[in-house]
Amino acid sequence: MQNNRLLSTALAALFLTGGLLPATGETPEKSTVQLRLAKAATYTVDPAQSTISWNAKKVTGEHNGIVKMAKGQLTLEGTKLTGGTFVADMSTLRDVDKGEANPFNERLVNHLRSDDFFAVEKYPTSTFRITSVKPIAGARTGEPNYTVSGELTMKGITKTQTFPATVNLSGDVVQATAKLSVNRIDYDIKYRAAIIGTAADKIIDDTFSLDLKLVATKTPL
Repeated sequence: MQNNRLLSTALAALFLTGGLLPATGETPEKSTVQLRLAKAATYTVDPAQSTISWNAKKVTGEHNGIVKMAKGQLTLEGTKLTGGTFVADMSTLRDVDKGEANPFNERLVNHLRSDDFFAVEKYPTSTFRITSVKPIAGARTGEPNYTVSGELTMKGITKTQTFPATVNLSGDVVQATAKLSVNRIDYDIKYRAAIIGTAADKIIDDTFSLDLKLVATKTPL
């Protein structure tokens, strides 16, 4: 009699808690994956608050400028960055060190947009897609806390880039900053259409730097 009461109690507990397996017959492994995915959140990049600044050096000096962000998103699981993609509008490429009113500015910008450099008419956007994110152990506040790797595509050419990044989450807003050095030779960027590596081509440095600032807000479900 006592055994029957214990069995009845156990069966009632299983019924009330949904049994040992997840509802609808899902396996524990599948339920765990779904729970993990449910924690992932997408943050939409705000182009108005995000910036891409560039610096390029040459024999006689250097130039600084900007390119505007077109769109993008970052993915976080909880507070951890896991992925993302952003797109730059190459038609917005500008030089800022000479001033907008300087006649040289327009000539320089037009040259940068030409086939000698970024061939903007043919390739109006550049993209970066994150493929790997590794937290930096012991990172202090304000210092890079991730090592990011991804595919940077310019002029239709895709190459892997790896760089440190600082990512902070505050409420529903993520801010990410990073600086990376890009080898122009990887993307067939050459001076006056010269053969890469010749004296004429060496007037400009082989690398240029990009300073990135992304501000993204959590996308409503």
